[in-house]
This record gives sequence, structure tokens and C-alpha cells, in this order.
Amino acid sequence: MEIFLILSREHETLPLAELKAILEAENIEYELNEVDLGIVKLNTDFENAAQVIGKRIAYGHEICSLIKDTTMEDLENDISAIEWKNIIDKNFALRVKKIDSPENDSQVMEKNLGAIIKAQVGEGIKVKLEKPDTFIRVLVIGSRVLLGKRETKINKKHFFEIKPHKRPFFYPGSMSPKLARCMINLSRVKSGDLLLDPFCGTGGILIEAGIVGTRIIGTDIDEKMVKGTTKNLKHCRASVFNIFQADARILDLEEKVNAVVTDPPYGISASTAGEKSSTIFKDFLKSISKNLLENGLICLASPHYVDVNELIQGTDFEILERHEIRMHKSLTRVISVLGKIV
Repeated sequence: MEIFLILSREHETLPLAELKAILEAENIEYELNEVDLGIVKLNTDFENAAQVIGKRIAYGHEICSLIKDTTMEDLENDISAIEWKNIIDKNFALRVKKIDSPENDSQVMEKNLGAIIKAQVGEGIKVKLEKPDTFIRVLVIGSRVLLGKRETKINKKHFFEIKPHKRPFFYPGSMSPKLARCMINLSRVKSGDLLLDPFCGTGGILIEAGIVGTRIIGTDIDEKMVKGTTKNLKHCRASVFNIFQADARILDLEEKVNAVVTDPPYGISASTAGEKSSTIFKDFLKSISKNLLENGLICLASPHYVDVNELIQGTDFEILERHEIRMHKSLTRVISVLGKIV
């Protein structure tokens, strides 16, 4: 099965890294070819790959099964040669998306290509522009064209409806649901795994972990945050979670976790009980090492002025991945994936 994905272009490295992490977490064997920034072709024998990826991915737009990889010059001839009755059941819509192809008129292309398909399938199959049973995607990248049948469109409604300020308990500086989901994916967890956020704050990371299907443990040194996270998780209908007040530096869990995903507090504030964040972080890593499975990963967020390399010196961890997100002029957020040194 060959599919192509239209990924977000919000960040240079995160979308592709997230995709690869999902494939690894779900044990999907694949061959990958990056066609263009944000456009990826994927060859796999995993039957439901598009659906599995679509349910998890944050930085993606849509996933299509590949019908034809062609050129603008050959497009009309190739479309005419395809047996569309084997692809379209009841009705269809055809839409063109262009990337770096300003000379082609999308509306003219849609009209001409749609007419070719309609002439072949006859009157029994209708054109239906709103919510068609079959959605044909024509993706134009310069002079190259990927022709496909859309298998899934990534639902962005969730990320909008569950923004931090729309939850019952809100605190400034909370992470966006989209980035939280991406970090969950980068940790390579799958449904049924056990995930810990030791600085759970308002619970944004744990909400996304629950949606992916993991079991949840959340701790925070601030009782107010523990109560707020519990309220938010119940609001989002999370069912399997354990939230309690604890110091991340002295955690002793009954069961080792598959992953740790967190946005630690940096600086000195109530959430750090007045301690320097660098001290807290080193002590936390020493504590978490004995609570994390040997192949488990840590995915954490940090501001650019915090040197994670320096913080992990003398610990059992090394940096496996690093991604930068420019938030505004004076702040870049860094997402790091840590693994135990083998």
C-alpha cells in the first residue's frame, strides 16, 4: 500500500519527526520518501496505516492512498486511463492543492479533470462537492502531481475546543493541545502504556495522553495544580488516571512507566517550591531513572536559554532528538527526546 501525507508546515522538523515516531510506536514497517517540505510518500504493508496515523498525528492535514504519481504534462492522459468505477462507489469530489506551482489555475484544473472522470463513470455516479463518499486529491508540487483518494482528514476541531482557556481549570503559560499531542507521539507510547507527567500543571499533556489511549500518572508539588488537573481530566472524560501531590525528585512509583512527557517549571516560583530549576531538574532525572523502563523515553519542553546538555551531565540520559519552535522574538521553545544511555 502506498500513501501520501500532507503534513503541517508550521515547523521545519517536528511534523516529520512526529510521523516517524508514530510509525515506530505502532510497529508499522515502512519506506519513506520526502517529496517536498510537508509532503511525504509512504510505502507499507500495514493495512490500516492511514487510519492509525490519522487518529494520533497533530501536525498533519490529510492522508491519501496513492493512485498515480505523474506530471502536469501527463496528468490528463493518466486520469483518462484510470478505471474510476473501481475507485468511486456513489459520488465524488475532486480538489486541487498546489505547492510552489503558481502558474496552474486550481479551479480550471478541477473543472477539467472532474469532467474527464465524470464522462468515464457515467450518470450513475454523481459529483457531490459537500461531504462526498469519495474525495479525489490532486496535489501539485511544481511540475509533479500526486493523485490520490483521501483516506482520512485530520480533525483539528479537538485542538481548538480543548484549548487551555476553555477548560474548567486554567493557568497562564499552559501548553497548546497540538504541541502536547506531538510530544506524546515523540515519546513513542501506544495504547495501554503507562505515561507520567511529574510536573502536570493543568493537565494538558495528560489529556492528550488519555486520548491516545495510555494509562496516566500525574504529579505536581502544588496541591492546587493536582486538583486542577483532576478537574480538567474529568471534564475531558478521561477514565484511567492517577493524580497525586508529590515531589518529582523523590518519586517511587509502584510500576515503572513507559514514558515521561513533561513541561518542567523553569525559574523560581511557587510551582518549584522556591528551588532553582537546574537543581530540581538534575534531581528529577536521577529519581525518574529508577521509575522508567530501560527502553523508555523522556520528552520534555524547555526554553532556549536552558542548556539541556548541561542539565543531563552526570545522569543516565542522552539527547536523541532536539526540535526548536520559535514562539516569539525573545523566546524559542526546545523539545528534547531523552533516552537512557546504553
